[in-house]
Amino acid sequence: MSEIIEHLVTSRGIESAFVDAWGVPATVKDETKVKLLQAMGYKVDDEAGLEQQVEDEFVKQWMSAVNPVQVIKYDESFVFPMRLSIEMAAQKLNLLVQLEDGTTEIREIEAVDHQLINVVEIEDEEFHEYAISLDIDLPMGYHKLSVQLGDLELASSSIIKVPQRCFITDDIKKGKKIWGLSVQLYCVRSRRNWGIGDFSDLIMLVKQAASQGADFVGLNPIHELYPANPDVCSPYGPSSRRWLNYLYIDVEQVPEFGSEAVQAWFNSNDMGEQLATLRADDYVDYSGVAAVKLAALNEIFTHYNKKYLTKNTKQNKAFKAFIAQGGESLQTLAVFEALQENLKAEGKACWGWPVFPDEFKAYDMPSVAKFAKKNKKRVHFYLFLQWHAALQFEAASKAASEAGMLIGLYRDLAVGVSEGGAEIWGNKDLYCVDASIGAPPDVLGPLGQTWGLPPMDPIKLYEQAYQPIIDLFSSNMHASGALRIDHVMALLRLWWVYKGDHASQGGYVCYPVEDLLGILALESQRNQSLVIGEDLGTVPEEIRSTLAENGMYSYRVFLFEQAEDGGFYAPEHYPEQSMATLTTHDMPTLIGYWHCNDLALGKKVGLYPDADVLATLYDARHDNKQHILNTLHGHHSISNSISHNVNDVGMTTELNYGMQTHMASSSSALLSLQLEDWLQMEQPVNIPGTFNEYPNWKRKLSRNLEDIFEDDAIVSLTKTLTNRRSVTSKT
Repeated sequence: MSEIIEHLVTSRGIESAFVDAWGVPATVKDETKVKLLQAMGYKVDDEAGLEQQVEDEFVKQWMSAVNPVQVIKYDESFVFPMRLSIEMAAQKLNLLVQLEDGTTEIREIEAVDHQLINVVEIEDEEFHEYAISLDIDLPMGYHKLSVQLGDLELASSSIIKVPQRCFITDDIKKGKKIWGLSVQLYCVRSRRNWGIGDFSDLIMLVKQAASQGADFVGLNPIHELYPANPDVCSPYGPSSRRWLNYLYIDVEQVPEFGSEAVQAWFNSNDMGEQLATLRADDYVDYSGVAAVKLAALNEIFTHYNKKYLTKNTKQNKAFKAFIAQGGESLQTLAVFEALQENLKAEGKACWGWPVFPDEFKAYDMPSVAKFAKKNKKRVHFYLFLQWHAALQFEAASKAASEAGMLIGLYRDLAVGVSEGGAEIWGNKDLYCVDASIGAPPDVLGPLGQTWGLPPMDPIKLYEQAYQPIIDLFSSNMHASGALRIDHVMALLRLWWVYKGDHASQGGYVCYPVEDLLGILALESQRNQSLVIGEDLGTVPEEIRSTLAENGMYSYRVFLFEQAEDGGFYAPEHYPEQSMATLTTHDMPTLIGYWHCNDLALGKKVGLYPDADVLATLYDARHDNKQHILNTLHGHHSISNSISHNVNDVGMTTELNYGMQTHMASSSSALLSLQLEDWLQMEQPVNIPGTFNEYPNWKRKLSRNLEDIFEDDAIVSLTKTLTNRRSVTSKT
């Protein structure tokens, strides 16, 4: 590589080597590093152009008096770098610090009185960089620094003061051990929903679970997907992570559904028969559900808009307040969805903004503004959907709190957004669309994984003062007692794969982890939301320590918690600052695991490179099952009626529930169990690394929600779980 390429690889945080999931040192090819620089926008094939780019970046940095953002830790003084020409350094400058509460602190300085830390020459002019120290006691929060010469503002910067750790509830700090359920909300069946789980189902679930001793219900990502393209249904490939999936709205709870006009429409369109068909399906029919929900919500909006939103009503004031609070992000989403709907109606390709007509390729284009103005009512419809989704989610959170849950709802923040979505369309500078994030080969994906999610550019994120990540944390913690961060290593580094390359040919790109952890802690404290980091896969142990010091809870999956000899760690050896679970949405159910259904499915859909790999996996599974039996018997979690020899043991209710009560004895503060395992289901909800080969994100629960807690065996299990957790809290 040329010297300039090597410089960029280092300065842009592209790692040249890493340790893989099996502890083996690995290197990143030079070709890959060059491609990742290309994805970041560098002219790697034009040496002169590349040199000019680097020079321009250098000059831009030095011509900015202050950095776009500075994160200051709880125990640090207010010190920041300032860059000035030698002439300006001797001038009297006013520094205005506008605190978040609206008050302003003013200090007059001369930069030359402060510590000189760097000197450069640009176009025959000398520039100095100083470490400016201010005697201002910053409170935790978001503040603005302005540098002024007389009445002229030279520069401004975001100053973020962050706490030491994320929020943890007092009871958990004191050692209380709790349990809860994790559920893919769309999977929930009920006698009344419209073919997909919804927020009213969630209210019913939290009440029932709380009555049995559960302290939380964990959700799949409930981010907004694509109303105009409902079959794109992965919750981990959303259009926007700040806003909610409108499909979770309980239409019957939206005001005006019960009105005479809407009911007449409902009954005249045979909606009851359509809903019965959607309810009976074992898989979510996203297109069918979207068709009936959008039709009903359109009818409701027509009447609601006329009755309330065209007048000076309290409803209209609340709606306008919601829109104002949502800002440009909410407006972007609504315009995107109205535009996508319009293009689809015209028969044009519309899966995402890359195939939109050229004049609509970005939110800030004049044609988009004209479209939004012309279609204002349709844009308002999509704003209306987000408003009622938010109201219904908040109602579910309130129900959890009133039911006595210690945490209540906990949400899941997806690691990225899909290429064609509104979040990228509205902020294209931030994303590197010629790359995708994913994972190198590991236990979950032996071939590696590419997720089709363009990564944020760390430098652009910094230049935007981290506002996109602040908004993500804040919106996903709102009305939630906890937030699970999918692939938490994204705060430190992400596996980038250049578009078209195999997942194994990627490389790690680093992110400003200290700043991001600080912002995460600040939002966690503000929202009183505990944070769980999904730290599976290729995670250095020192990073786990850093996350723990920041108050984040580790995510420990029983089936991965093995010693070098293959034995499974005892429950009491789990870190207290962790959430323990048996399986995840990317893994087989307990029955599926025991019967090796996942391996058979993997072979069927072509996940394994050859027969030898599959044979090795079968052998390892057999050994692991024996180790599981050994630990279950060793801790008296199952009776001797179950053989000690794996060759004689199939999955039974006793073994299934025994594994769950075994985990209830863990020293982890949090225990999460899946409804699928309570119901002893076989098929997984998702097979990583597949697209059309398996109906991912569609499989429903096997029983209606109303019936689950009437099952004596399940009620008995919940009592055992509560008792085990209570005993663990006292030890």
